[in-house]
Amino acid sequence: MEESRPREALMRMLEGMEGKGYGAYKAIQGPWSFPSFGLQVDHVQGDPFAAPSRLRVFLPPEVAGLPGDLLLSPSRRVGTACFLARRFRSVARDLGGSDGSGRSGEIRMEAPGQEVLPISALRVDPDGAVEARFTVGLPARGRRVLGKTAARLLGDVLPQVVAQSLVSQALDLGALRLHAESNEDADALRDQLRDRGLLAFVSDGASLPRQSGVDEAPMLGDQVVPFQSPPSLRVTLEAPNAGAISGMGLPRGVILVVGGGYHGKSTLLRALERGVYNHRPGDGRERVVTDPAAVKVRAEDGRSVVGVDISPFIGNLPGGEDTRAFSTPFASGSTSQAAAIMEALEAGATTLLVDEDTAATNFMIRDRRMQALVPREEEPIIPFIDRVRELHEEHDVSSVLVLGGSGDYLDVADTVVAMVGYRPVDVTPRAREVAAAHPTGRIPESPGPMAPAPRRFPRRESLDPSRGRRATRVRVRDAQGIQFGEEEIDLSAVDQVLSRAQLRALSEGLILMRRHFLDRRGRLDVTELLDGVMELMETEGLDALGRGDEGDLAAFRRLELAAALNRLRSLEMDGTEAH
Repeated sequence: MEESRPREALMRMLEGMEGKGYGAYKAIQGPWSFPSFGLQVDHVQGDPFAAPSRLRVFLPPEVAGLPGDLLLSPSRRVGTACFLARRFRSVARDLGGSDGSGRSGEIRMEAPGQEVLPISALRVDPDGAVEARFTVGLPARGRRVLGKTAARLLGDVLPQVVAQSLVSQALDLGALRLHAESNEDADALRDQLRDRGLLAFVSDGASLPRQSGVDEAPMLGDQVVPFQSPPSLRVTLEAPNAGAISGMGLPRGVILVVGGGYHGKSTLLRALERGVYNHRPGDGRERVVTDPAAVKVRAEDGRSVVGVDISPFIGNLPGGEDTRAFSTPFASGSTSQAAAIMEALEAGATTLLVDEDTAATNFMIRDRRMQALVPREEEPIIPFIDRVRELHEEHDVSSVLVLGGSGDYLDVADTVVAMVGYRPVDVTPRAREVAAAHPTGRIPESPGPMAPAPRRFPRRESLDPSRGRRATRVRVRDAQGIQFGEEEIDLSAVDQVLSRAQLRALSEGLILMRRHFLDRRGRLDVTELLDGVMELMETEGLDALGRGDEGDLAAFRRLELAAALNRLRSLEMDGTEAH
C-alpha cells in the first residue's frame, strides 16, 4: 500500500505547479494525510473540460463522532449516510466554485433525492468510520494549472466541507437521528407486509401528491389532502421507533383503484410504485411501503423483445409466428406489455402495478360486443382480465389496477378502492352489487392454465460494452437511458428507475453479469445471472460494481437489472429450455 504524504507536501506541490500544463496535476494521485482525515486522489482528469477528478476522504470514528445508536442496524446506517451525503452536497455547493475553465473549483457529491437507499457516495461503517466519495474540478485557466487556487481548494475549502458536513458537532443531531430511525421504521413496516397478507401499506396522514410529474418533492399547501384509510381497510403496524402506525393495508389479490379523473388514482399508484424504496423524513411517503418485488408494467411501443414466452397472453400470430419464444426489434403495445409481465415474473415479481392510461387497451380487455364482432379464433390476444385471477390464485402474483373505463374488471376483483377528492373509499360491496345488477355477458377467453415459461440463456457476446477501440464504453447521458457499447438502452418507460446514479449502477451490473458470470461460468439462464449479481452485491455492496472507488452509484433491485438486460437491443439468447 502506498504511503500517505502529509497535507503540507500536497500544498507545496500544488503551489509549485502554478502555470504548468494541466497534466502536471497527475502527480497528486494517491493518499494524503490531513490532521483529521485521510484523502485519496483516485483519478485526475486529463483536461479541465473532462469529467472531474475523483477523490475520497476517510474519517475515523473518533473524528466523525456519530452517536452509537445511529450505527446499530444497516437501516440506520443507510439513513445516516443519505443524510450526510445531502449535507455534504449542500455545503460543498455553498463553499466551492471559483473562476477558471470548465468546472474549476467545483466540489460535488452524487447525493440521493427523495428516496433513501444504499449509495456509493457515502458509507458509514458499523464502528462509525465514514468514507465520502466525490468529484473535484481541479482549477485551470485555459489548460494551465491554477496551483495556488487548487491549494486553497483542497487545503482549506475541502477541510471546511468535511468539518461542516461529516463531523457530528456541526450537525443537527435531531434531524440526523430522525433520518436513521425513519429509515429503520420503513424497513420494519415493509417486512410485516407478507405476514399480514398485504401488498402495500399507506399510513394515515401521508401526503402523496408531488410538485409535478418531473419533480418528486412533495406538494405543499392547503390544497394537499392528507391520506386517511377507509375504516374497513385500516390496519395497525408496529415500527421500532414510531410505535403503532395506522393506515390502509391493501390485501394481496386483485385490487382495483377507481374514481373520476383528477381524484388521485394515479397519484396513489405512483406512491405504491415508489413504495418499494424508503423515503426521507418530510417527503410525505416515508410510511408508504410496498411489496419489495412489486413492478410497474406498461405498454412500450417500439421496444425490443428477445426470446420471451408471451403465449399466456398472445397466441400464434397471423402467418403462424410462434409466441413461445417471441422476438421483435419493435414490439407493439400489446406484445410489449405481455413481454413486460413475463419478464417481470422471470425476475421474481410478486405484485404487478398497472395504470390503464399507460396500458394497451386491447391487451387489458375485450368486451362482449367486440367478442361478438371479432370471433375468438381471429383474435390472438388473451386479455389480462382472463389471467389476473390465475396469476393470484395459482402463482401468488397480486395486481393493482388503476381503472376508469373498464367495468368488466369488477367481476374479477377482490378489493375495489375509489379515490374521491384524494381520499380512498372502500367500495368493494357496492362494486359487487353493480357487477351483479349489470352483467356484461362477457365470455372468459383463457385457453388453459399458464405453463411455466422456458428458461432463457443470454449469449455472452451479445452483452458487449465495447465501442471502437475501447473494451468498455458505458455512459449515462440522462436519467432515462444507458449507452452500453454501441447500443442505447432506453429505460424511460421503466418507472421505478430513480436516477442517473441508479442507471450508472445498472450499467455496471450488466458488465459484471458478463465478466464475472458469463465469462467464468458459461451457460446460465436469466434467473441465475440475476441471482449471481444480486448475491455478489449482497456480500460486497456497491463496490462489487466497477473499480470499487466510484461515488456515483445507487442500489437497484434485480427487477430493474432485468429490465435493463431485456431492453439491450443487441441481446441474443443461446436457446431456451423448459423448466
